[in-house]
Amino acid sequence: MADPEPKRAGRGSPPPEPRTGGSDKRRISVLLSGRGSNFEAIADAIADGRIPRAEIVAVVSDVADAAGLRRAAERGINAFPIPRASLSRREHEKQVLKILDAFRTDLVCLAGYMRLLSPEFIARYRGRILNIHPALLPRFPGLDAQRQALDARVTEAGCTVHVVDEGTDTGPVILQRRVPVLPDDTVETLSARILEQEHLAYPEAIARFLESPSGEGPCGVEADEA
Repeated sequence: MADPEPKRAGRGSPPPEPRTGGSDKRRISVLLSGRGSNFEAIADAIADGRIPRAEIVAVVSDVADAAGLRRAAERGINAFPIPRASLSRREHEKQVLKILDAFRTDLVCLAGYMRLLSPEFIARYRGRILNIHPALLPRFPGLDAQRQALDARVTEAGCTVHVVDEGTDTGPVILQRRVPVLPDDTVETLSARILEQEHLAYPEAIARFLESPSGEGPCGVEADEA
């Protein structure tokens, strides 16, 4: 199978080349499957200096027509569709890793990426993959976290940015933000309230992670209140 071509930012412009030298910026690659609102929050935070000395070098999606790819291309960021339908998990991840390696990725950010990563993938970028989850982990891991919170009748929900390991939302926590659960909340209203905090939490967590002395990010940071 041919290597995927990046979506172009402008009609008739040549595909952008990987930036592999001449910059001291930390290189971030984003994996997404949908609209890409957290990706845009990260990109905006880089642009306004809240995530200093960083750049997004590639956006990869397992959904060919994901809105996040279009938004990346509109920003002039390399955007790669790698549809998963016709590929085995191993072949799909091989193509994704080829892109991440080509851009000398320092940090991988999952932003609504609806595909589990294999242990082999995680080992390749161990300690350098972040995810944001719409719950206050360790409570309500996995799918439908907002529904889980409502079914449990909790009075507080939120989001968690954590390092990815082989478990399901079990990696070390970097940062959390909290929101109240209101008596008349639905999955939709609670999700919207949490998403607002995700857009604040993810950039802040990335900045903390990249600025940590070890270069591997702080873990066990106390939760932030919304």
